[in-house]
Amino acid sequence: MTARAALQQRLEQGLATLGLALPADAVQRLLDYQALLERWNAAYNLTAVRDPAEMVTRHLLDSLAILPFVQGGTLADLGTGPGLPGIPLAIAAPGRQILLVDSNGKKVRFLREAIRALRLEGVRAVQSRVEEVEGSFDCITARAFASLADMLAWGGHLLAPGGIWLAMKGRAPDEELPGVPPGFVLRGIHALAVPGLEAERSLVVLGRSAS
Repeated sequence: MTARAALQQRLEQGLATLGLALPADAVQRLLDYQALLERWNAAYNLTAVRDPAEMVTRHLLDSLAILPFVQGGTLADLGTGPGLPGIPLAIAAPGRQILLVDSNGKKVRFLREAIRALRLEGVRAVQSRVEEVEGSFDCITARAFASLADMLAWGGHLLAPGGIWLAMKGRAPDEELPGVPPGFVLRGIHALAVPGLEAERSLVVLGRSAS
């Protein structure tokens, strides 16, 4: 079995465990993204994860575990790093406008190359601090780049009135919940089982309060 075939098997088994049915070309495009990330990572140090199989688990499957919660036509991925979870979500569920935000120039250069090489329609990358981004988004994703209080203080202005904020965390951040600022409300905390990953994963869903 080739190295890519082994990665494909790992990815497909993980998707089946998650109960996800993706577009016909999505698995190959996800593997193309992983290969591009692996190649760039050698020179640019974009992620601490070096092993290709671990990339499938910790980057692709970890990102896609939140897919059932993603909604709306526009999405901003804040502190996206090398495009996580934004690029896997764009490949798995095409059709929405996605903005990838990171302050690191190396990472944004990689994002722009990934968008071009993978022909990701409707996806843009911007090098910016979160608090300086403008716009309104139906869905915001953020992969544990800060506390809930800081995330919402910096990026809360980007959440559309009926939108949802998906904060990806390790274990459930119970101690952070009192810090959720006024104007936002907890919609739920979901334990995520990422195939092949022993570590705890949870998704905190927030929205704007009705008042």
